[in-house]
Amino acid sequence: MNATTTGLDSDGYIAREGSLDRVPPAYAPVVAAARERIAAAFDLGSRLHSAYLYGSIPRGTAVPGVSDLDLLLALHEPPGPADWQTADELASSLDAAFPFVNGVGVLLFDVTTLLSELERHDLGWFLACLCTPLLGPDLAAQLPRYRPDSLLARETNGDLALALPHWRERLAATEPDPGVDHDQDLAARRVLCRSVARRLVRSGFTLVMPRWGGWTSDLQLSAQVFARYYPARATQMHLAATVARTPTDDSTVLHTLVDDLAPWLAAEYTAVHGMKAPRPKASGD
Repeated sequence: MNATTTGLDSDGYIAREGSLDRVPPAYAPVVAAARERIAAAFDLGSRLHSAYLYGSIPRGTAVPGVSDLDLLLALHEPPGPADWQTADELASSLDAAFPFVNGVGVLLFDVTTLLSELERHDLGWFLACLCTPLLGPDLAAQLPRYRPDSLLARETNGDLALALPHWRERLAATEPDPGVDHDQDLAARRVLCRSVARRLVRSGFTLVMPRWGGWTSDLQLSAQVFARYYPARATQMHLAATVARTPTDDSTVLHTLVDDLAPWLAAEYTAVHGMKAPRPKASGD
């Protein structure tokens, strides 16, 4: 079914946002290489159940030198250390072979987790609505259709408060020391800025998503939609949307996001939608 301007199909469900047909021509070689290397590295049908693209490349909005390549691999068994090492090697080889790609990220999950009841409105929704099939049978066929409701909002970003201590620790660890060369710290601050800003914009959007009644992955549009309902925080959210795409190491910006916008948003999110269902700790945690 065709998606409307609010990201829904004609029945009011969130439409899958990407497809291989939308991949920009400049990115076709890296997508083809990813398909071949994933199949070789993870043994499709034995170790690997299926593979997916997500992000700006399958949405058709990728910009060379700015956009990264995002992959999700569904394994038949829970991933172990060897799988993560293989994923890191795969990401490094693709990153080195295609300089116009601004990094490669690989997520690993097992099929049982992706289809579990606990993940039905988080990882399951993510795969069914935001991921584009690249290899193997599409798990979305075994998942429900999704509406932009409060349940989806809670289960996607209702754990924002849990991220705050980690963000504060990372920010404190990279505080600049006058007179000392901290190029690595500045680079780490830009990485932190990007991840924090993206999470805040997406959380800000899903906070108001049920009221808006639609779906988008566009960060600028997400900030605009959020601003309709929380005008007092509009400037901060627009700032987050800007630095999510062009991250900065500016201390004032980072503290605004981590120490002001993030705590307020986490508290408001919990008040409106409640806390996300807790996840079991991975072995070794």
